Amino acid sequence: MIGAITLLLVFQLLGEVLSRAFELPIPGPVIGMALLFATLAARGGPSTDLRDTAQGLLQHLSLLFVPAGTGVMLHYQRLSDEWLPLVVSLLLSTAFTIAVTALVLRRLIRRSQAPTSVP
Repeated sequence: MIGAITLLLVFQLLGEVLSRAFELPIPGPVIGMALLFATLAARGGPSTDLRDTAQGLLQHLSLLFVPAGTGVMLHYQRLSDEWLPLVVSLLLSTAFTIAVTALVLRRLIRRSQAPTSVP
């Protein structure tokens, strides 16, 4: 388990280093996750130890939301002062996400239904 957690943290660190070194707009943990995925895909999947460790972390994922909830309560006054821009941005971003998802889904459905030519 210690080895698997170390592996996860090493990939997160590697992503963070790459993000900062090349001044990328992508967060380091996201880059690290992509590198971990590429490595696991090339190796044929995760080891049993890594799979068990990841499953254990996912079982307790809800605990990771405690700091976010604490932050919301800590900055409650600021949230109440700026509620209108927050609500507008949430509604617009949700509508945009739904629209983009619908367009991508429609394109994928058309592509899967297109007749294929046999040479």
